[in-house]
Amino acid sequence: MSLLPGRLVRADRWWTGLPPAAGSAVMAAGILSIGLELIGHEVLSLAALAVAGALWLVLAADFGLRLIADRGRFCSEADTPSALTAVAATAVLGARLAQSGLETVAAALLALAAALWPLLLYHVLRHWKRRMPGAVFLVCVATQGLAVLAATLCVTLHQDWLGRVGLACFCLGVLLYGLALARFDLHEVTGGAGDHWVAGGALSITALAGAKLTAAPIWTSAVHTTLRTTTLVALGLSLAWYVVLLTAELRRPRPRYDIRRWSTVFPLGMTATACLSAADPTGVAWLRPSGEVLLWIAVAACVMTCAAFALDRRTAGAPAPRG
Repeated sequence: MSLLPGRLVRADRWWTGLPPAAGSAVMAAGILSIGLELIGHEVLSLAALAVAGALWLVLAADFGLRLIADRGRFCSEADTPSALTAVAATAVLGARLAQSGLETVAAALLALAAALWPLLLYHVLRHWKRRMPGAVFLVCVATQGLAVLAATLCVTLHQDWLGRVGLACFCLGVLLYGLALARFDLHEVTGGAGDHWVAGGALSITALAGAKLTAAPIWTSAVHTTLRTTTLVALGLSLAWYVVLLTAELRRPRPRYDIRRWSTVFPLGMTATACLSAADPTGVAWLRPSGEVLLWIAVAACVMTCAAFALDRRTAGAPAPRG
């Protein structure tokens, strides 16, 4: 009889008091939803969107409760780069909703993400160290997430000022990537638990932001050309990271589940979506079929991570052997 309450407690713990890194699961589901919609798989896209939305609501509630009831933990976690998943996840979810025509909701999420961003970024930058895991690149990801959503709404709402805001975030994001790279511990490439993939994912979301900005019809020819070139450079570098990180994973497999593995799924999906989104604005047609292949790889990685999570929960919930 005592087994059931114990299992309930353990089951409860997986969704309450989650670490900030859990926000990467929202980012992963959200970007897969965007990519699947771009290739015409509407049902799968909506399913991924439902998962992203549900997880976002759970994490937002936990975020709020922690702010009210456990201020000490909230402050300590706000100092870590993973805290910026709150901004990035909100921006990615907003971009997907804008893609579905829900611009008002997307604009509200942009306002929320923009309000959280300076506060969390300030605390994270204050506590940077010299050798950091891949989560350090979230300073770029969160900033470029704002650029993606602002650029998307610039086109759908016909608000030129949002494009300029997006461009400012885009430029700052590029700068933050360079600063993060200088502090990234390269040993994470062969030994990281999953978030080392953000080193490439940050460039992918930079390319996605560049593609969205390039598509906005508000720039002079010089700015348009610069954006197109920067987009292609960022995308090329992200694909190079993809090869390096995949090779390292194959040489030193890390099959055990870790919540930071969702920070692997997100860059895989982001690289695919960046290729799909950049094909038309940059005029590089082969990016679309390449993006489709990469997207299905990301979907497979997501399924494998879900299976690993389920197995980990089952193992954690199993009663301890007697004797």
